[in-house]
Amino acid sequence: MNYIGSKFSILDFIDETINDFVKPKNNNLVLCDIFSGTGTVGKYFKKKGYTIISNDIEYYSYITAKHFIENNSDIDFKKLKDNGISDVFKYLNELEGKQGFIYNNYSLAGTKGKEFERQYFSDSNALKIDAIRMCIQDWYEKKLLEENEYCFLIASLIESADKVANTASVYEAFLKKLKKSAEKDLILEPIEILKTNNVNSNKVYNKDCNELIKEISGDILYMDPPYNTRKYDTNYHMLETIALYDEPEIKGKTGVRCETSKKSKYCIKKEAAQAFEELIKNANFKYIMLSYNDEGIIPIEEIKRIMSKYGKYKCYGRKHRRFKADKNRDYIKDFTIEYIHCLEKDLDKNKEVE
Repeated sequence: MNYIGSKFSILDFIDETINDFVKPKNNNLVLCDIFSGTGTVGKYFKKKGYTIISNDIEYYSYITAKHFIENNSDIDFKKLKDNGISDVFKYLNELEGKQGFIYNNYSLAGTKGKEFERQYFSDSNALKIDAIRMCIQDWYEKKLLEENEYCFLIASLIESADKVANTASVYEAFLKKLKKSAEKDLILEPIEILKTNNVNSNKVYNKDCNELIKEISGDILYMDPPYNTRKYDTNYHMLETIALYDEPEIKGKTGVRCETSKKSKYCIKKEAAQAFEELIKNANFKYIMLSYNDEGIIPIEEIKRIMSKYGKYKCYGRKHRRFKADKNRDYIKDFTIEYIHCLEKDLDKNKEVE
């Protein structure tokens, strides 16, 4: 999935930084990915044997992480007449399309003649998304799916739908004409299951990070907050609606969700630094690591000042090709500097810091 701020391309940098700064003797550590997004960092370190705590305020991120982080073994769908993964996916792929919320609001045929005509998906793919999503929900409400199976199917649908979305990369806008990948038929494909022996140890949350931090503890807190005023609830509103399937009130040409309660303080220049310090202060983690590039709304010197209050600070940097959501837009520069700000927090002294 194309995702703003995804750390897939710098996972080696994050790993190297942990090895240099933390110097772990083994991988029997608890790592919290508190702004998980697509769960890239959590998945990577789960594979390495870490125990993972994952969190994101967006529900589509939560449901995806719920699968990747908490599902640790094969999924068998025992309540669906002993059908295995291949049979379940075959059944869902063969469903006849249905007119539902996605078709009626985000396809050209479904919005024809309405105030705003939208084309986030081809007509046939929108019908298919609705049919699959309705079926999954029906199974779940009839208790034919366990929660882990439900998350697996919804996460698979999110990723499969994203592959045929008619957007440049994000869902802030749709393209006027169907691009080649959007013309392809949606095929629901099962996403990866990350098997581990840490059964019941990994945990996923869907909370405000500054509230959650008061409830959890571990060894390494990894932070990848929004860098700027770009709002994830707008950029990925379609994935949120597919995940929740709650028929929300929508608005405008792009059909974004009307809810505004999820706006992150980390996207507000006047509030980001204060929110960041509160998170650091309340964190019961020995090592804290912040990914943040040189274009972030919190100045680098301010990050250093805040983190240095609470213990030993060190910063690592690497040149990184910037994410470009709009290929036709002129960007000031092609590269940014990706920094990982590190803190070895002084937990023993429990310092009172103004």
